This record gives sequence, structure tokens and C-alpha cells, in this order.
Amino acid sequence: MPARGSSTRAKDTTPPRTGSGEKATLRGFLDHLRNAIADKVAGVPEPRVRTPGVPSGTNLLGLLKHLTFVERFYFLGEDVRDWRATMRPSPEETVEGLLAGYRKAVERANQAIDACPDLDLPAPRPTRPGPAPSMRWVLVHMIEETGRHAGHADILREQIDGSTGR
Repeated sequence: MPARGSSTRAKDTTPPRTGSGEKATLRGFLDHLRNAIADKVAGVPEPRVRTPGVPSGTNLLGLLKHLTFVERFYFLGEDVRDWRATMRPSPEETVEGLLAGYRKAVERANQAIDACPDLDLPAPRPTRPGPAPSMRWVLVHMIEETGRHAGHADILREQIDGSTGR
């Protein structure tokens, strides 16, 4: 843990300026949070990036890996067999590799969002009983999910090197 008073304060970023439409606004805020997650992980050395900061075992690299699976599940319809495993990076997985995978998943997710002509339409979904949620619901849920984990990442990063800010 960094010494008291040794923290470095990063400049906070302001909320994004988005287009005037609903889809542009929702995607703009989601992209803002996605960038916050990637920025919190980038530059953290091994093994600190995968060292749990809380008793539950949560770590920065695990959050990034988890959010990659969440993006692919909700926007691309890819099934996940073991959600708990998405929080645990393997020893072979690297910061660079998982960041690249996250960015690729986000790029593909944004293509799916852009291709959706009406947010009332169902989002892609693995075979499951019941109707698929609307793309609007998925966007709002992903803002909540990514924002919640961005808060976790803020705390973990501050514990690692004292850096704060978005």
C-alpha cells in the first residue's frame, strides 16, 4: 500500500459530450466508462495488476477479463459457461493481451450497437428461455455494470500506487 500522502492525483475527466440522440448518449457514457477501466489497468506492473486488493479476490486484471466476457455476452450473444472463472486471469494471460481482447470486444460490441436501428429491438443473446432484453436495456445495464466495476478499479488502483482520478 502506498505511504500516506504519496498519492498522485490524475486529472478527472468530465462526462462525455455526446450526440443528441438516445443511442449516441448511451453509447457515449458507456464508452467513457470503458476507457476508464482500460486506463486503470494500463501501466500496472505484474504481479500487482493481478494481486487481490480485497478478501473476495477482486483484482484489476480480473475485472478487465470479466468485462470482456460481459461485453461479448450482452452485445454479441456469446455464451458464458462459468461467470466466476471470468474474474480469474490465468498465469499465461497478460495485461497487453487482455487489454487487446477487451478493446476488440468493445469494437465488435459498438458495431452491434451501431447496426441496431431501434433500441426497442432485442439484443443478440445466447439461447435461453424467455425473450431477449432490448438493446436499450442492455445499454443501460452495461453502463451500470461497467460503472460499478470502474469504481472497484478506482479503489484497487489507489491501493496499488496511490493514483486517483478518472
